[in-house]
Amino acid sequence: MALDSTASGLFPIAPTPFQPDGRIDVASVDTLMERYLAAGATGVTVLGIMGEAPKLEPEESLDIAARFVKGMAGLPVIVGVSAPGFAAMRSLSRAVMDKGAAGVMIAPVPSLRTDDQIVTYYRQAIEAIGDDVPFVIQDYPLTLSVQMTPGVIRRIVQEHPSCVMLKHEDWPGLEKISTLRGYQEDGSLRPISILTGNGGMFLDFEMERGADGAMTGYAFPEMLADVVQLQKEGARDAAHDLFDAHLPLLRYEQQQGVGLAVRKYVLMRRGFIASDAQRKPGAALTAAARAEVDYLLLRLARKDARAAL
Repeated sequence: MALDSTASGLFPIAPTPFQPDGRIDVASVDTLMERYLAAGATGVTVLGIMGEAPKLEPEESLDIAARFVKGMAGLPVIVGVSAPGFAAMRSLSRAVMDKGAAGVMIAPVPSLRTDDQIVTYYRQAIEAIGDDVPFVIQDYPLTLSVQMTPGVIRRIVQEHPSCVMLKHEDWPGLEKISTLRGYQEDGSLRPISILTGNGGMFLDFEMERGADGAMTGYAFPEMLADVVQLQKEGARDAAHDLFDAHLPLLRYEQQQGVGLAVRKYVLMRRGFIASDAQRKPGAALTAAARAEVDYLLLRLARKDARAAL
C-alpha cells in the first residue's frame, strides 16, 4: 500500500522493544502490533526518533520494518530513514520499499539554517531515494533545531509530488496548521496529509485546526485514536474531556531526557512490551520516578478504565 495525501487517523510511533541484555525483543514487536490494531491504528511509523533508530544495525532496521509490514494487516507502514548521509538513506529507503513499506519519513539534518538550505536538502534527499518513493516531512524543531516556515514546507511539497504528508511537531504550531490549510484553500498548496506529534500534547486543538490525525507514541494509543475520531464526528466536548483526563501523564512523558523511559515503562506496565529496557546509551527511571508514574496511572484509571493495571 503506497502512502498518499488522504492518510488520516492514528499512526503510532512504535518504540523498538529490547530485552534487558540489549537484544531486540521480537515477541514484543508482535504484541505491539496486536495492541496497535486493537487500539484502532490506521497505520504505523517505525524507526523514528523514539524508536532508537540510530542504535540499530542496518540489518536490524530492515528486519523490524519488514516485521511491521507483515504484521500490520495491510495497513500502511512508514519507515524513518533519516541519516547523516544520503547513501545510507537511499539504501534503507529502497530496501524497506522492496519489503512493502508504504513510504519513508525524512527529518532535516540539524545544521540547516536558511530556507534555501532546507529546500535544497530535501531536493537532494529525493534525488537520492528516488521520486517514486512517497515521503513524509518531519518538522520537529524542538529536537532537530531546524525551523521550517509554512512557506518552506509549501515549497518542498510543490516541488516534489512524492511528498504526501507532513509530520507536524512544531511548538507552538497551531497557527502553522491553519496557515498550511489556508494555502490549500487559496490553491497555492496541493492537498497534503498532516499528522501531529509532540507526544499528543496539542492533539485536541490540532484536530480543530485541520490536522488529519496523530503520529506519536503516547502510551495510550487508544486515547489518541478516540480523540481523533471524536473530533471528526464533531463531539468536541467529549474529545476534550477524554484528552484532559490524560494531560497529567502526557505532561510527565514530555520531560526532556526521560520521555522515552516513561513511555516504555507505561507500555511495559500495560503489557504492550515485556521490558522497558533501552539500548545503551539510554536513561532509566529512578524508583521515585516509577512511583510517580504509577500514581498518575492510578489517578487516570478513575476517569479512563484502560489505565487500570
